[in-house]
Amino acid sequence: MPSRPGLLECIERYFAVAPQPDARIQAAGALDVPIADPAWPYPARPRGGGARVSADDVRAAVALQRAAGLPAALEWIPECSPEVAVAARAAGLAVEELPLLVADDPVDVVLPAGIRLFLVGADDPGLPLYQHVAALAFAHPGGVTDAPEVPPEQSAEAQRRTAVLRERIAEGRTVMMVAMEHGRPVAVGSHQPVDVEGTEVSEVVGVATLPRLRGRGLGAGLASALTAHARESADLVFLAAGDDDVARVYERIGFAWIATTAVAEPPQA
Repeated sequence: MPSRPGLLECIERYFAVAPQPDARIQAAGALDVPIADPAWPYPARPRGGGARVSADDVRAAVALQRAAGLPAALEWIPECSPEVAVAARAAGLAVEELPLLVADDPVDVVLPAGIRLFLVGADDPGLPLYQHVAALAFAHPGGVTDAPEVPPEQSAEAQRRTAVLRERIAEGRTVMMVAMEHGRPVAVGSHQPVDVEGTEVSEVVGVATLPRLRGRGLGAGLASALTAHARESADLVFLAAGDDDVARVYERIGFAWIATTAVAEPPQA
Protein backbone atom coordinates (compact mmCIF):
# COMPACT_ATOMS: atom_id res chain seq x y z
CA MET A 1 0.00 0.00 0.00
CA PRO A 2 1.35 3.51 -0.78
CA SER A 3 2.59 5.71 2.04
CA ARG A 4 0.09 7.93 3.84
CA PRO A 5 1.00 11.10 1.88
CA GLY A 6 0.60 9.10 -1.35
CA LEU A 7 -2.77 7.79 -0.18
CA LEU A 8 -4.14 11.24 0.61
CA GLU A 9 -2.89 12.63 -2.69
CA CYS A 10 -4.56 9.75 -4.53
CA ILE A 11 -7.85 10.31 -2.70
CA GLU A 12 -7.70 14.02 -3.51
CA ARG A 13 -7.19 13.15 -7.18
CA TYR A 14 -10.17 10.79 -6.99
CA PHE A 15 -12.43 13.61 -5.82
CA ALA A 16 -11.10 15.93 -8.51
CA VAL A 17 -11.70 13.39 -11.30
CA ALA A 18 -15.05 11.93 -10.14
CA PRO A 19 -17.28 14.86 -11.24
CA GLN A 20 -15.67 15.36 -14.64
CA PRO A 21 -17.91 13.06 -16.74
CA ASP A 22 -21.11 14.90 -15.84
CA ALA A 23 -20.17 18.31 -14.44
CA ARG A 24 -18.51 21.48 -15.60
CA ILE A 25 -15.97 22.79 -13.11
CA GLN A 26 -16.11 26.49 -12.22
CA ALA A 27 -13.48 28.28 -10.19
CA ALA A 28 -14.25 30.20 -7.01
CA GLY A 29 -10.85 31.51 -5.96
CA ALA A 30 -8.89 28.48 -4.76
CA LEU A 31 -11.98 26.23 -4.86
CA ASP A 32 -13.31 24.10 -7.70
CA VAL A 33 -17.12 24.01 -7.91
CA PRO A 34 -18.66 21.17 -9.97
CA ILE A 35 -21.89 22.30 -11.60
CA ALA A 36 -23.90 19.17 -12.29
CA ASP A 37 -27.44 17.79 -12.25
CA PRO A 38 -28.98 18.64 -8.85
CA ALA A 39 -30.13 15.01 -8.70
CA TRP A 40 -26.47 14.02 -8.20
CA PRO A 41 -24.61 17.02 -6.76
CA TYR A 42 -20.91 17.24 -5.98
CA PRO A 43 -19.41 19.46 -3.25
CA ALA A 44 -16.87 22.19 -3.88
CA ARG A 45 -13.27 21.23 -3.04
CA PRO A 46 -9.89 22.96 -2.78
CA ARG A 47 -8.01 23.00 -6.06
CA GLY A 48 -4.66 21.26 -6.08
CA GLY A 49 -1.57 23.42 -6.30
CA GLY A 50 -1.23 24.91 -2.87
CA ALA A 51 -3.34 28.08 -3.11
CA ARG A 52 -4.94 28.92 0.23
CA VAL A 53 -8.71 28.95 0.50
CA SER A 54 -10.25 32.13 1.92
CA ALA A 55 -13.66 32.93 3.34
CA ASP A 56 -14.39 34.95 0.19
CA ASP A 57 -13.63 31.83 -1.89
CA VAL A 58 -16.14 29.86 0.18
CA ARG A 59 -18.80 32.56 -0.20
CA ALA A 60 -18.22 32.64 -3.98
CA ALA A 61 -18.52 28.84 -4.18
CA VAL A 62 -21.78 28.85 -2.23
CA ALA A 63 -23.14 31.57 -4.52
CA LEU A 64 -22.33 29.47 -7.60
CA GLN A 65 -23.98 26.41 -6.07
CA ARG A 66 -27.14 28.26 -5.10
CA ALA A 67 -27.40 29.89 -8.53
CA ALA A 68 -27.26 26.42 -10.09
CA GLY A 69 -29.92 25.03 -7.73
CA LEU A 70 -27.35 22.89 -5.91
CA PRO A 71 -26.96 22.38 -2.15
CA ALA A 72 -24.28 24.53 -0.58
CA ALA A 73 -21.52 22.12 0.39
CA LEU A 74 -17.76 22.02 0.70
CA GLU A 75 -15.54 18.98 1.38
CA TRP A 76 -11.80 18.60 1.92
CA ILE A 77 -9.09 16.63 3.72
CA PRO A 78 -7.91 18.76 6.66
CA GLU A 79 -4.47 17.13 6.67
CA CYS A 80 -4.01 18.47 3.11
CA SER A 81 -5.80 21.83 3.47
CA PRO A 82 -5.79 22.81 7.16
CA GLU A 83 -6.88 26.42 6.52
CA VAL A 84 -10.24 25.52 4.96
CA ALA A 85 -12.07 24.95 8.25
CA VAL A 86 -11.32 28.51 9.38
CA ALA A 87 -12.42 29.91 6.02
CA ALA A 88 -15.63 27.86 6.00
CA ARG A 89 -16.60 28.93 9.52
CA ALA A 90 -15.82 32.57 8.69
CA ALA A 91 -18.19 32.26 5.73
CA GLY A 92 -20.96 31.06 8.05
CA LEU A 93 -20.83 27.33 7.37
CA ALA A 94 -20.90 24.58 9.99
CA VAL A 95 -17.95 22.18 9.84
CA GLU A 96 -17.96 18.47 10.68
CA GLU A 97 -14.90 16.23 10.60
CA LEU A 98 -15.25 12.50 9.92
CA PRO A 99 -12.75 9.62 10.05
CA LEU A 100 -11.16 8.69 6.71
CA LEU A 101 -10.15 5.06 6.31
CA VAL A 102 -8.59 2.88 3.60
CA ALA A 103 -8.91 -0.87 3.06
CA ASP A 104 -5.64 -2.27 4.40
CA ASP A 105 -6.11 -5.96 5.26
CA PRO A 106 -9.81 -6.69 4.61
CA VAL A 107 -11.53 -9.41 6.61
CA ASP A 108 -14.39 -11.52 5.27
CA VAL A 109 -17.42 -11.12 7.53
CA VAL A 110 -20.13 -13.75 7.92
CA LEU A 111 -23.58 -12.29 7.37
CA PRO A 112 -26.39 -12.84 9.89
CA ALA A 113 -28.51 -15.95 9.31
CA GLY A 114 -31.22 -15.48 6.72
CA ILE A 115 -29.52 -12.57 4.95
CA ARG A 116 -28.50 -12.72 1.29
CA LEU A 117 -26.63 -10.11 -0.73
CA PHE A 118 -27.36 -9.20 -4.34
CA LEU A 119 -25.74 -6.89 -6.84
CA VAL A 120 -28.30 -4.40 -8.14
CA GLY A 121 -28.75 -4.17 -11.89
CA ALA A 122 -29.57 -0.96 -13.72
CA ASP A 123 -32.99 -2.34 -14.69
CA ASP A 124 -33.90 -3.65 -11.23
CA PRO A 125 -37.51 -2.57 -10.57
CA GLY A 126 -36.79 -2.52 -6.83
CA LEU A 127 -34.31 0.35 -7.06
CA PRO A 128 -36.75 3.00 -5.71
CA LEU A 129 -37.44 0.71 -2.73
CA TYR A 130 -33.72 0.25 -2.05
CA GLN A 131 -33.29 4.02 -2.09
CA HIS A 132 -36.20 4.31 0.33
CA VAL A 133 -34.52 1.80 2.67
CA ALA A 134 -31.39 3.96 2.69
CA ALA A 135 -33.43 7.10 3.41
CA LEU A 136 -35.23 5.36 6.28
CA ALA A 137 -31.99 4.01 7.72
CA PHE A 138 -30.22 7.38 7.70
CA ALA A 139 -33.28 9.21 9.05
CA HIS A 140 -33.83 6.89 12.04
CA PRO A 141 -30.92 6.32 14.43
CA GLY A 142 -32.80 3.56 16.26
CA GLY A 143 -36.07 1.78 16.84
CA VAL A 144 -37.99 -0.81 14.87
CA THR A 145 -38.44 1.15 11.65
CA ASP A 146 -38.91 -1.19 8.69
CA ALA A 147 -39.34 -0.68 4.98
CA PRO A 148 -42.72 -1.07 3.30
CA GLU A 149 -43.16 -3.73 0.62
CA VAL A 150 -43.34 -0.95 -1.96
CA PRO A 151 -41.88 2.56 -1.65
CA PRO A 152 -44.15 5.58 -1.28
CA GLU A 153 -44.91 7.48 -4.45
CA GLN A 154 -41.77 9.23 -5.62
CA SER A 155 -41.58 12.98 -6.11
CA ALA A 156 -40.30 14.27 -9.44
CA GLU A 157 -36.95 14.97 -7.73
CA ALA A 158 -36.75 11.39 -6.39
CA GLN A 159 -37.64 9.99 -9.79
CA ARG A 160 -34.84 11.99 -11.36
CA ARG A 161 -32.35 10.73 -8.78
CA THR A 162 -33.45 7.15 -9.47
CA ALA A 163 -32.97 7.72 -13.20
CA VAL A 164 -29.47 9.12 -12.64
CA LEU A 165 -28.61 6.19 -10.37
CA ARG A 166 -29.77 3.73 -13.04
CA GLU A 167 -27.50 5.46 -15.55
CA ARG A 168 -24.55 5.28 -13.17
CA ILE A 169 -25.12 1.58 -12.46
CA ALA A 170 -25.41 0.85 -16.20
CA GLU A 171 -22.11 2.68 -16.82
CA GLY A 172 -20.32 0.93 -13.92
CA ARG A 173 -19.79 4.21 -12.06
CA THR A 174 -21.87 3.00 -9.11
CA VAL A 175 -21.88 -0.59 -7.90
CA MET A 176 -24.81 -1.16 -5.55
CA MET A 177 -25.55 -4.09 -3.25
CA VAL A 178 -28.73 -4.85 -1.35
CA ALA A 179 -29.17 -7.22 1.60
CA MET A 180 -32.43 -9.14 1.57
CA GLU A 181 -34.24 -10.89 4.41
CA HIS A 182 -37.28 -13.01 3.51
CA GLY A 183 -37.40 -11.28 0.14
CA ARG A 184 -37.38 -7.74 1.53
CA PRO A 185 -34.49 -5.25 1.46
CA VAL A 186 -33.00 -4.47 4.87
CA ALA A 187 -29.65 -2.84 4.03
CA VAL A 188 -27.98 -1.19 1.05
CA GLY A 189 -24.60 0.19 0.12
CA SER A 190 -22.45 1.09 -2.88
CA HIS A 191 -18.94 1.65 -4.07
CA GLN A 192 -18.03 4.15 -6.78
CA PRO A 193 -15.01 3.29 -8.94
CA VAL A 194 -13.10 6.03 -10.74
CA ASP A 195 -10.08 5.78 -13.05
CA VAL A 196 -7.46 8.12 -11.60
CA GLU A 197 -4.71 8.46 -14.18
CA GLY A 198 -4.70 4.74 -14.96
CA THR A 199 -5.27 3.57 -11.38
CA GLU A 200 -8.74 2.49 -10.28
CA VAL A 201 -9.84 3.93 -6.94
CA SER A 202 -13.22 3.32 -5.34
CA GLU A 203 -15.10 4.86 -2.44
CA VAL A 204 -17.53 2.82 -0.33
CA VAL A 205 -20.59 4.99 0.34
CA GLY A 206 -24.11 4.91 1.68
CA VAL A 207 -23.91 1.74 3.79
CA ALA A 208 -27.25 1.82 5.58
CA THR A 209 -29.06 -0.78 7.71
CA LEU A 210 -32.64 -0.61 8.94
CA PRO A 211 -32.71 0.10 12.70
CA ARG A 212 -34.23 -3.23 13.79
CA LEU A 213 -31.27 -5.13 12.32
CA ARG A 214 -28.46 -3.04 13.75
CA GLY A 215 -25.96 -4.58 16.08
CA ARG A 216 -25.96 -7.92 14.25
CA GLY A 217 -22.98 -7.27 11.98
CA LEU A 218 -25.03 -6.66 8.84
CA GLY A 219 -23.48 -3.27 8.06
CA ALA A 220 -19.97 -4.66 8.56
CA GLY A 221 -20.78 -7.65 6.38
CA LEU A 222 -22.17 -5.47 3.61
CA ALA A 223 -19.17 -3.12 3.75
CA SER A 224 -16.85 -6.15 3.65
CA ALA A 225 -18.62 -7.53 0.57
CA LEU A 226 -18.52 -4.15 -1.18
CA THR A 227 -14.82 -3.84 -0.41
CA ALA A 228 -14.11 -7.33 -1.74
CA HIS A 229 -15.97 -6.53 -4.95
CA ALA A 230 -14.17 -3.19 -5.36
CA ARG A 231 -10.75 -4.77 -4.78
CA GLU A 232 -11.29 -7.11 -7.72
CA SER A 233 -10.26 -4.19 -9.92
CA ALA A 234 -9.37 -1.24 -7.66
CA ASP A 235 -5.92 -0.59 -6.25
CA LEU A 236 -7.28 1.62 -3.48
CA VAL A 237 -10.61 1.43 -1.63
CA PHE A 238 -11.54 4.02 0.98
CA LEU A 239 -14.49 5.40 2.92
CA ALA A 240 -15.52 8.12 5.34
CA ALA A 241 -17.11 6.83 8.56
CA GLY A 242 -20.05 8.59 10.20
CA ASP A 243 -18.28 8.89 13.56
CA ASP A 244 -15.48 7.39 15.65
CA ASP A 245 -17.58 4.40 16.77
CA VAL A 246 -18.43 3.51 13.17
CA ALA A 247 -14.76 3.94 12.24
CA ARG A 248 -13.80 1.35 14.86
CA VAL A 249 -16.26 -1.10 13.29
CA TYR A 250 -14.55 -0.62 9.94
CA GLU A 251 -11.15 -1.07 11.56
CA ARG A 252 -12.31 -4.50 12.78
CA ILE A 253 -12.99 -5.55 9.18
CA GLY A 254 -9.56 -4.50 7.93
CA PHE A 255 -9.70 -0.75 7.30
CA ALA A 256 -6.93 1.56 8.52
CA TRP A 257 -7.79 4.99 9.91
CA ILE A 258 -5.41 7.36 8.12
CA ALA A 259 -6.81 10.89 8.30
CA THR A 260 -10.04 12.88 8.40
CA THR A 261 -12.42 14.29 5.84
CA ALA A 262 -14.33 17.49 6.54
CA VAL A 263 -17.75 18.64 5.39
CA ALA A 264 -19.03 22.21 5.57
CA GLU A 265 -22.69 23.13 5.02
CA PRO A 266 -25.03 25.89 6.15
CA PRO A 267 -26.02 25.36 9.79
CA GLN A 268 -29.41 23.71 10.33
CA ALA A 269 -32.11 26.06 11.57
